[in-house]
Amino acid sequence: MALASVSVHTALVVAAIVGLGISADQFVAGAGGVARRLGLSGLLVGLTVVAFGTSAPEFAVTLNAALTAKSNISVANVVGSNIFNLGFILGGVALIKALPVSTALVRRDSLSLILGTGVVLAVLSDLRLSRIEGGLLVALLVGYLALLVRTGSEQLSGETITAGDSGWIDVARAVAGLAGIILSAHILVSSAASLARIAGVSEWLIGVTIVAAGTSAPEFATSVAAARRDQAGLSAGNLVGSSIFNALGVLGLAAAIRPLSVVPTAFDTTLWLLGLTVLVTVLFWTDEVLSRAEGGVLVVVAAATWVVNILS
Repeated sequence: MALASVSVHTALVVAAIVGLGISADQFVAGAGGVARRLGLSGLLVGLTVVAFGTSAPEFAVTLNAALTAKSNISVANVVGSNIFNLGFILGGVALIKALPVSTALVRRDSLSLILGTGVVLAVLSDLRLSRIEGGLLVALLVGYLALLVRTGSEQLSGETITAGDSGWIDVARAVAGLAGIILSAHILVSSAASLARIAGVSEWLIGVTIVAAGTSAPEFATSVAAARRDQAGLSAGNLVGSSIFNALGVLGLAAAIRPLSVVPTAFDTTLWLLGLTVLVTVLFWTDEVLSRAEGGVLVVVAAATWVVNILS
């Protein structure tokens, strides 16, 4: 019976991950078309639709976990997604092809990510994230977006969002995509929690590995596609920007809605994330290209983080 339950919940997790990827793509395409038909600028579309769209799975899963009293999955998803973005995806793309990096971009965005991750680590020092602390994270995100508007956003202004053939099609795609994201997120959280109970492992471990990898599916697909189109350089900015949005916006909003309490491992893993963020920034600054060897280092560090969590 237990084996059958594991099979069912595993299948549901896989289906939910696929659903998140497809639904997020439809939401970005539809909402982007609607925004452009309303006359919004390309930069504003990028800062809102693209930023939210790529982080929509993280938003939905984190909020769903918070509202269903699964705080560990909620926080683990954000921390794990950023580890996945900066380690496995960014490093993996560099392994495929050396990644050109804009110095001006990383000086602003990677330093902002270090600051944001440092604040997350600080507020998690007591293993609890209050509504006030969540509001602080959201305020920092607003400040970051204001900085982007003032200085220009190289990585987002380069995004291309294709509108549909007619307005109602765009609206339908956006609504259907959002509904799919919400439904897939609920299935992913509930099935992942069930797997954790059956396997006798912590919800934190499931959240920081399986759930985080699943919600990072859109970023993974986008980065691999960019590398294949010889546009690998776009991946660095998008992954860093998405990680900022996750740490400040996703986690901040979840805590603002409902205070979150986590296991001690959460602080240690977030400390690893901060170290990975600093490493990424150093590698960006040392040259204008993220080499294959450096990409391999990032993948190894991310894998080591998973191993530490499994052994904890």
